[in-house]
This record gives sequence, structure tokens and C-alpha cells, in this order.
Amino acid sequence: MIKKWSSAVLPLSIMLVLVALSAWLRYATELPDATRDGRNRHDPDAILNDVRGHRLDAAGVLLYRIEALEVRHYPDDETSEFTQPRLAFVSPAKPTVTIRADEGRATEKAKKVDLRGKVEIRRAASGRQAALLAETPELTVLTDEKRAFTSSKVLITQGPSWLQGVGMRVDHALQTYVLESDVRGEIESPFARKKKPKT
Repeated sequence: MIKKWSSAVLPLSIMLVLVALSAWLRYATELPDATRDGRNRHDPDAILNDVRGHRLDAAGVLLYRIEALEVRHYPDDETSEFTQPRLAFVSPAKPTVTIRADEGRATEKAKKVDLRGKVEIRRAASGRQAALLAETPELTVLTDEKRAFTSSKVLITQGPSWLQGVGMRVDHALQTYVLESDVRGEIESPFARKKKPKT
């Protein structure tokens, strides 16, 4: 009797393993299509070249213009990657501010844009103010708020004046550029008298 019982256990255990495998295979093949349709991979669903666009606020006022050599959109996290992006903040009462970079990455609706590479902020000349150039290796732009910041090294030049430091906060609406640490430079006073050349 003992031998017959033990010999029956082996086929029964094999049958249980086969049932478990069959159940697992059925579950695996009946997974929702959403897990296998590629949306969970970080692959672009659109690639655009020579892109030019603009964004308006709720009142229809232009917030900024944007251009890029190439834009890749990723549906899994609704981000976009830019090659040679260019942002321009335009105001009728203030000088235009243009930001260029080698590369950029934007969140959904481009409310936040992370720029990297050779980042340049150029503020056009106006009145008695000379054009301003700020250079840094990376910059985060909050487009709707018209603000930007970086924790990297920055060099700002305006006419013969220059400043350099680490970390910067920019407010395009107020036209302010605040360096955070290790600041040094030379600023020429607009009231300084120019020396007459010797004759």
C-alpha cells in the first residue's frame, strides 16, 4: 500500500505544476495591450525639423517665441527634446531677451525648459543701456513666469563692464540678473568722465 501511494504522488505533483504553468501562461498572454504598445518605452512619437512657434497667455498676449533645429516629443512622460533651441521674450515696452543653447528638454506645454551646452542670454540694447550678454553651461527657464535660474558659473558682459559668479537668478519681467556667490568684476560708471586723448 505504501509503495502504491508514493508512486501516485509523483504524477499528481507533475500535474499540479502543469496546471500552475498553464494558469501563469494564460495570465501573461491576457495582459492589457497598454503594457505592450510601446507607450512605456522612452521612444519619440514625433520628430519635427525647423520648428517655429509661440505661446500666448489667457488674454492672447505673446509670452514668448520658440525655435529649434529639431524637436523630439516623448509620449511616456510628455516631454520634448530640442536641438539648438532659441527662446525670445518680446515686450513692446522692454528690450527683447533671447536665450540660445545647444540642447534643451521641456516638460509638458514647455512650462519648464532645461537648457544645456553653450547657453547664452542676450538682452537687446535700449536707450542708453548697452546690450547685455550672460553665458553659462546650463539654465532652467520657467517660461510662463518669465524667470530663469542656474547654479553653474556665469559670465555677464555689458559694454566694457563685466561680472562673473556662481549661480544666477533672472527675472525677465523686471530685467534683473542676480549673481549668488563668488562675484567679481568691473563695472564702468555711466557718469565717469572719459579721458581726452593726449595731443
